[in-house]
Amino acid sequence: MQIIVNIDVMLARRKMSSGELAAKVGITPANLSVLKTGKAKAVRFSTLAALCSALDCQPGDILEFREDEGQP
Repeated sequence: MQIIVNIDVMLARRKMSSGELAAKVGITPANLSVLKTGKAKAVRFSTLAALCSALDCQPGDILEFREDEGQP
């Protein structure tokens, strides 16, 4: 199982750049990149809330759960 991060999808829908989102959320572009690539081990609720506010979306629009293929 894995968690998929759809920040890029939301950025495209909102026609917003990564740099603009990082500035609105108050995180560095490097930390946003870690989130976007799914390499983050955790995300603070305050950061998730700020992302949702900046992107005008719900947490489920950003995070998605997928079962691994071939798993029972």
